[in-house]
Amino acid sequence: MENLFGLGVLFFAAMIAGAINSVAGGGSLISFPALIAFGVPSVPANATNTAALWPGTLSSAFAYSKDTKLYRDLVLPLIVPSALGGLLGAFVLVITPPELFDLIVPFLVLFATLLFAFRDQFNRLFNLGGSEESVSALGRVWGFLFQLFVATYGGYFGAGIGILMLGSLSVMGLRDIHRMNGLKTILGTMINVIAFFFFALKGLVVWHLAILMTIGAIIGGYAGARTAKRVDQKYIRAFVIFVGLCVSVWLFLK
Repeated sequence: MENLFGLGVLFFAAMIAGAINSVAGGGSLISFPALIAFGVPSVPANATNTAALWPGTLSSAFAYSKDTKLYRDLVLPLIVPSALGGLLGAFVLVITPPELFDLIVPFLVLFATLLFAFRDQFNRLFNLGGSEESVSALGRVWGFLFQLFVATYGGYFGAGIGILMLGSLSVMGLRDIHRMNGLKTILGTMINVIAFFFFALKGLVVWHLAILMTIGAIIGGYAGARTAKRVDQKYIRAFVIFVGLCVSVWLFLK
């Protein structure tokens, strides 16, 4: 039976998830298990989690709006694969069993975390950017293809897509963590909105829980983004790597 304590836990979990997503991604690893513990079956829990968290990601995008102005030329090339992948991933969730994705996902998140941690070495190896911010033609191609893959996973489940996107943006040649987070929140919002509409049309969303968690996610998402902008970038980068490793361990154990 639903109770006030359980609803309060869901609200708090969504608020924390929104804050984590605004900085590094991986917030679903808090909010999704909370829904499962509340008694919601896994597929509706996944759909409800998507419905609840995308407004929080959108609120983070507003908080980062000033930081993403210099990346306007990258928004369209990356938002197209985000929309396509989000729809494809949601479709895959509905029609196929999850075993294959469950096997791939831990390796994806761990790879992206290592990619982000050693981004400078990867940039030198593939000549995708120097010490200054620059995005080559090859970097743009990489970004499009990788974003399509990330968005497909995001539409399917979504835990760790922030880590994956930050890793991809790093190899493209981007450097400023706050601007990268801003661009990441725009792309993440697109992925989740597309998936959310698909899940809603399929009747998979538990609406009263989604609305409650949405309020928490918006509060956490905006507050998290505002707080992150006041923290030194090296600490944000360290936190991103820490979250990525934690997400990877959780997925491997799962």
